Amino acid sequence: MAGHECYHCKQWVEAGETHDCWTTTEAALTRGLSDDLQEAWDRLRETAAEFGEQRIYASHNSIMFSRKSCYFFVRPKKSFLEVVIFLGRTVKSSRIKRVMAASKSKIAHVVQIRHRDEVEPPLSDWLLEAYDRSDVLGVRKKLRPKRAASGRKKKALARR
Repeated sequence: MAGHECYHCKQWVEAGETHDCWTTTEAALTRGLSDDLQEAWDRLRETAAEFGEQRIYASHNSIMFSRKSCYFFVRPKKSFLEVVIFLGRTVKSSRIKRVMAASKSKIAHVVQIRHRDEVEPPLSDWLLEAYDRSDVLGVRKKLRPKRAASGRKKKALARR
């Protein structure tokens, strides 16, 4: 039969079949998880939901947790949940696999979770810190208006 493999999600799409892998759900992203990973996901989502008002939504291959801006997201993998937490500082811990600058004020910390018992302090503390600081870290600073050029600068600009 004619068809093609979607280069985003690697799913086979039959000719004439509608396919939109960009529109996904939490259920679709967590459907194939092992029992341990499913329990870990449930506990992680429940822990984050207790922090307060926020938006939890699926986007392509991740599940995003955000207030005004995303404070962490989860990428379900076959053997672990990859959790990326945005903090305003660098945390050093054996639990953190990678640290990278996400913006001028946000530092992304990558943690792998394989079991529900891993969703406890210090991980839950980092998530709460990210939630609490997300409004401050996610706000773009307004640019200051340019000051008028001084007399010396005006003369130099006029000569050019």
